[in-house]
Amino acid sequence: MPHKYLAIAALLAVGFVPLNAQQSDSSQPPPYYGISVHIDGVHITPIADSPFTAEVLIRSEQSMPDGTVVTKRTMNLIGRDSRGRIHNERRFLVPETYTGPPRLLEVHLFDPETRLSTYYDPITHIARQQVLPKPSSVASLSNPMVKVEDLGTDVIKGLVAKGIRRTFTVPAKLSGTNAPVEIVDEYWYSDDLQINLLVRRTDPRTGVQTVEISTIQREEPPPSFIEVPQGYKIVDETPPVRTTPAQGSVTASSPTP
Repeated sequence: MPHKYLAIAALLAVGFVPLNAQQSDSSQPPPYYGISVHIDGVHITPIADSPFTAEVLIRSEQSMPDGTVVTKRTMNLIGRDSRGRIHNERRFLVPETYTGPPRLLEVHLFDPETRLSTYYDPITHIARQQVLPKPSSVASLSNPMVKVEDLGTDVIKGLVAKGIRRTFTVPAKLSGTNAPVEIVDEYWYSDDLQINLLVRRTDPRTGVQTVEISTIQREEPPPSFIEVPQGYKIVDETPPVRTTPAQGSVTASSPTP
Protein backbone atom coordinates (compact mmCIF):
# COMPACT_ATOMS: atom_id res chain seq x y z
CA MET A 1 0.00 0.00 0.00
CA PRO A 2 0.80 3.31 -0.46
CA HIS A 3 3.86 4.67 2.21
CA LYS A 4 6.96 6.98 3.34
CA TYR A 5 11.83 13.38 4.55
CA LEU A 6 17.08 17.57 6.69
CA ALA A 7 18.40 20.45 5.29
CA ILE A 8 22.19 20.46 4.85
CA ALA A 9 23.67 23.38 6.79
CA ALA A 10 27.31 22.95 5.76
CA LEU A 11 27.66 25.97 3.48
CA LEU A 12 29.92 27.82 5.94
CA ALA A 13 32.36 24.93 6.01
CA VAL A 14 32.77 24.70 2.23
CA GLY A 15 35.36 27.45 2.07
CA PHE A 16 37.62 25.62 4.49
CA VAL A 17 37.73 22.34 2.58
CA PRO A 18 40.98 21.92 0.61
CA LEU A 19 40.56 21.81 -3.16
CA ASN A 20 42.09 18.35 -3.48
CA ALA A 21 39.68 17.07 -0.83
CA GLN A 22 36.73 18.44 -2.79
CA GLN A 23 37.91 16.61 -5.88
CA SER A 24 38.38 13.29 -4.09
CA ASP A 25 35.42 10.92 -4.25
CA SER A 26 36.47 9.27 -1.00
CA SER A 27 36.66 12.49 1.05
CA GLN A 28 33.25 13.94 0.19
CA PRO A 29 29.86 12.58 1.23
CA PRO A 30 27.29 12.08 -1.52
CA PRO A 31 24.82 14.93 -2.08
CA TYR A 32 21.53 14.89 -0.21
CA TYR A 33 18.67 14.49 -2.66
CA GLY A 34 15.79 14.94 -0.24
CA ILE A 35 12.96 12.66 0.77
CA SER A 36 12.23 9.55 -1.22
CA VAL A 37 8.55 8.67 -1.33
CA HIS A 38 7.71 5.04 -2.05
CA ILE A 39 4.23 3.95 -3.08
CA ASP A 40 3.40 0.29 -3.52
CA GLY A 41 1.71 -0.56 -6.78
CA VAL A 42 -0.86 -3.28 -7.46
CA HIS A 43 -0.23 -6.73 -6.03
CA ILE A 44 -1.05 -9.29 -8.74
CA THR A 45 -2.25 -12.68 -7.56
CA PRO A 46 -0.55 -15.35 -9.77
CA ILE A 47 -3.67 -17.35 -10.68
CA ALA A 48 -4.28 -19.28 -13.91
CA ASP A 49 -7.03 -18.80 -16.50
CA SER A 50 -7.57 -15.11 -15.82
CA PRO A 51 -5.29 -13.18 -18.21
CA PHE A 52 -5.24 -9.40 -18.47
CA THR A 53 -3.05 -6.38 -19.10
CA ALA A 54 -3.61 -3.01 -17.46
CA GLU A 55 -2.17 0.44 -16.90
CA VAL A 56 -1.92 1.66 -13.32
CA LEU A 57 -1.86 5.34 -12.38
CA ILE A 58 -0.11 6.25 -9.11
CA ARG A 59 -0.49 9.71 -7.61
CA SER A 60 0.95 11.40 -4.50
CA GLU A 61 -0.44 14.68 -3.14
CA GLN A 62 1.34 16.21 -0.15
CA SER A 63 0.39 19.47 1.54
CA MET A 64 3.29 21.76 2.46
CA PRO A 65 3.42 24.09 5.52
CA ASP A 66 2.87 27.12 3.24
CA GLY A 67 -0.39 25.66 1.96
CA THR A 68 0.86 24.50 -1.44
CA VAL A 69 0.32 20.93 -2.57
CA VAL A 70 3.17 18.96 -4.13
CA THR A 71 1.79 16.48 -6.65
CA LYS A 72 3.78 13.64 -8.18
CA ARG A 73 2.63 10.81 -10.36
CA THR A 74 3.79 7.75 -12.25
CA MET A 75 2.33 4.85 -14.19
CA ASN A 76 3.01 1.12 -14.34
CA LEU A 77 2.11 -1.56 -16.84
CA ILE A 78 0.98 -4.82 -15.27
CA GLY A 79 -0.36 -8.10 -16.57
CA ARG A 80 -0.93 -11.81 -16.10
CA ASP A 81 -1.13 -14.64 -18.65
CA SER A 82 -3.31 -17.75 -18.67
CA ARG A 83 -0.66 -19.72 -16.79
CA GLY A 84 -0.71 -17.23 -13.94
CA ARG A 85 2.67 -15.68 -14.80
CA ILE A 86 2.81 -11.99 -13.88
CA HIS A 87 4.51 -8.79 -15.04
CA ASN A 88 4.73 -5.84 -12.63
CA GLU A 89 6.66 -2.59 -12.98
CA ARG A 90 8.18 0.14 -10.85
CA ARG A 91 8.82 3.62 -12.30
CA PHE A 92 10.01 6.99 -11.02
CA LEU A 93 7.56 9.36 -9.38
CA VAL A 94 7.70 12.54 -11.48
CA PRO A 95 6.25 16.07 -11.12
CA GLU A 96 2.79 16.71 -12.51
CA THR A 97 4.32 18.91 -15.22
CA TYR A 98 6.56 16.11 -16.52
CA THR A 99 5.73 14.96 -20.04
CA GLY A 100 6.23 11.49 -21.44
CA PRO A 101 6.30 8.14 -19.62
CA PRO A 102 8.24 8.07 -16.31
CA ARG A 103 11.55 6.19 -16.48
CA LEU A 104 11.30 2.47 -15.85
CA LEU A 105 13.24 1.37 -12.78
CA GLU A 106 12.54 -2.34 -12.50
CA VAL A 107 10.28 -5.13 -13.75
CA HIS A 108 9.17 -8.08 -11.64
CA LEU A 109 8.22 -11.38 -13.26
CA PHE A 110 6.90 -14.42 -11.38
CA ASP A 111 6.01 -17.90 -12.59
CA PRO A 112 3.80 -19.78 -10.09
CA GLU A 113 4.51 -23.13 -11.77
CA THR A 114 8.28 -23.00 -11.26
CA ARG A 115 8.14 -20.37 -8.46
CA LEU A 116 10.86 -18.49 -10.33
CA SER A 117 10.92 -14.81 -9.30
CA THR A 118 12.82 -12.39 -11.57
CA TYR A 119 13.67 -8.71 -11.16
CA TYR A 120 15.29 -7.14 -14.21
CA ASP A 121 16.86 -3.69 -14.46
CA PRO A 122 16.58 -1.93 -17.85
CA ILE A 123 19.59 0.29 -17.03
CA THR A 124 22.13 -2.37 -16.03
CA HIS A 125 20.58 -5.15 -18.15
CA ILE A 126 20.88 -7.53 -15.22
CA ALA A 127 18.10 -9.98 -14.33
CA ARG A 128 18.21 -11.31 -10.76
CA GLN A 129 16.40 -14.63 -10.37
CA GLN A 130 15.44 -16.70 -7.37
CA VAL A 131 13.39 -19.86 -6.92
CA LEU A 132 11.05 -19.22 -4.02
CA PRO A 133 9.90 -21.91 -1.58
CA LYS A 134 6.22 -22.63 -1.31
CA PRO A 135 4.58 -20.17 1.08
CA SER A 136 3.52 -21.46 4.45
CA SER A 137 -0.07 -20.89 5.50
CA VAL A 138 -0.29 -18.22 8.17
CA ALA A 139 -3.53 -17.53 10.00
CA SER A 140 -4.57 -13.91 9.66
CA LEU A 141 -5.06 -12.16 12.99
CA SER A 142 -7.42 -9.25 13.40
CA ASN A 143 -5.94 -6.09 14.88
CA PRO A 144 -8.15 -4.54 17.56
CA MET A 145 -6.55 -1.14 16.81
CA VAL A 146 -7.84 -1.19 13.23
CA LYS A 147 -11.41 -0.20 12.45
CA VAL A 148 -12.80 -1.87 9.30
CA GLU A 149 -15.89 -0.58 7.47
CA ASP A 150 -17.74 -2.27 4.62
CA LEU A 151 -18.26 0.21 1.75
CA GLY A 152 -20.47 -2.10 -0.30
CA THR A 153 -19.88 -2.67 -4.01
CA ASP A 154 -19.27 -0.47 -7.01
CA VAL A 155 -18.43 -0.93 -10.70
CA ILE A 156 -14.90 0.16 -11.67
CA LYS A 157 -13.70 -0.22 -15.27
CA GLY A 158 -16.59 -2.59 -15.92
CA LEU A 159 -15.74 -4.85 -12.98
CA VAL A 160 -17.65 -5.32 -9.74
CA ALA A 161 -15.47 -4.21 -6.82
CA LYS A 162 -15.95 -4.65 -3.09
CA GLY A 163 -14.93 -1.68 -0.96
CA ILE A 164 -13.57 -1.59 2.56
CA ARG A 165 -12.14 1.24 4.66
CA ARG A 166 -9.47 0.52 7.27
CA THR A 167 -8.74 3.20 9.87
CA PHE A 168 -5.70 2.94 12.12
CA THR A 169 -4.56 5.44 14.75
CA VAL A 170 -0.83 5.67 15.34
CA PRO A 171 -0.15 6.49 19.00
CA ALA A 172 1.46 9.87 19.71
CA LYS A 173 4.73 8.32 20.92
CA LEU A 174 5.13 6.44 17.62
CA SER A 175 3.74 8.96 15.13
CA GLY A 176 6.76 11.27 15.02
CA THR A 177 4.47 14.28 15.51
CA ASN A 178 3.91 14.08 19.31
CA ALA A 179 0.21 13.63 18.57
CA PRO A 180 -1.97 10.71 17.48
CA VAL A 181 -2.15 10.28 13.71
CA GLU A 182 -5.10 8.66 11.95
CA ILE A 183 -4.34 6.72 8.76
CA VAL A 184 -7.24 5.80 6.47
CA ASP A 185 -6.87 3.17 3.76
CA GLU A 186 -9.61 2.50 1.21
CA TYR A 187 -9.55 -0.63 -0.98
CA TRP A 188 -11.75 -1.62 -3.93
CA TYR A 189 -11.13 -5.29 -4.74
CA SER A 190 -12.21 -7.35 -7.75
CA ASP A 191 -13.03 -10.97 -6.94
CA ASP A 192 -13.01 -11.70 -10.66
CA LEU A 193 -9.39 -10.63 -11.26
CA GLN A 194 -8.26 -11.00 -7.63
CA ILE A 195 -6.55 -7.60 -7.60
CA ASN A 196 -7.28 -4.19 -6.10
CA LEU A 197 -8.71 -1.86 -8.73
CA LEU A 198 -8.32 1.19 -6.51
CA VAL A 199 -6.38 1.91 -3.32
CA ARG A 200 -6.32 5.28 -1.56
CA ARG A 201 -4.29 6.10 1.57
CA THR A 202 -4.72 9.30 3.58
CA ASP A 203 -1.99 10.04 6.11
CA PRO A 204 -1.54 13.60 7.50
CA ARG A 205 2.25 13.10 7.44
CA THR A 206 2.55 12.11 3.76
CA GLY A 207 -0.71 13.31 2.23
CA VAL A 208 -2.97 11.34 -0.10
CA GLN A 209 -1.62 8.48 -2.22
CA THR A 210 -3.76 6.82 -4.87
CA VAL A 211 -3.16 3.65 -6.89
CA GLU A 212 -5.77 3.15 -9.60
CA ILE A 213 -6.30 0.87 -12.58
CA SER A 214 -6.88 3.28 -15.48
CA THR A 215 -7.26 0.90 -18.43
CA ILE A 216 -7.64 -2.87 -18.58
CA GLN A 217 -7.84 -5.49 -21.32
CA ARG A 218 -9.12 -8.97 -20.55
CA GLU A 219 -6.92 -10.76 -23.06
CA GLU A 220 -3.70 -12.77 -23.25
CA PRO A 221 -0.56 -10.60 -23.10
CA PRO A 222 2.19 -11.24 -25.67
CA PRO A 223 4.81 -13.80 -24.50
CA SER A 224 7.53 -11.11 -24.50
CA PHE A 225 5.62 -9.25 -21.78
CA ILE A 226 6.18 -12.13 -19.33
CA GLU A 227 9.79 -12.92 -20.28
CA VAL A 228 13.22 -11.40 -19.67
CA PRO A 229 14.22 -9.39 -22.76
CA GLN A 230 17.14 -10.60 -24.84
CA GLY A 231 20.60 -9.32 -23.97
CA TYR A 232 20.18 -9.44 -20.18
CA LYS A 233 22.71 -11.10 -17.88
CA ILE A 234 20.95 -13.68 -15.70
CA VAL A 235 22.12 -13.84 -12.07
CA ASP A 236 20.85 -16.74 -9.95
CA GLU A 237 20.28 -15.55 -6.37
CA THR A 238 18.51 -18.67 -5.11
CA PRO A 239 19.83 -19.38 -1.58
CA PRO A 240 21.94 -22.54 -1.37
CA VAL A 241 20.10 -25.56 -0.04
CA ARG A 242 21.31 -26.64 3.38
CA THR A 243 21.07 -30.26 4.49
CA THR A 244 20.70 -31.05 8.18
CA PRO A 245 22.93 -34.10 8.76
CA ALA A 246 20.95 -35.39 11.73
CA GLN A 247 17.60 -35.45 10.00
CA GLY A 248 18.53 -35.32 6.34
CA SER A 249 16.10 -32.45 5.79
CA VAL A 250 16.70 -29.47 3.54
CA THR A 251 15.93 -25.90 4.39
CA ALA A 252 16.02 -22.66 2.46
CA SER A 253 14.99 -19.18 3.42
CA SER A 254 13.72 -16.49 1.06
CA PRO A 255 10.84 -14.02 0.81
CA THR A 256 7.57 -14.92 -0.86
CA PRO A 257 5.68 -12.62 -3.19
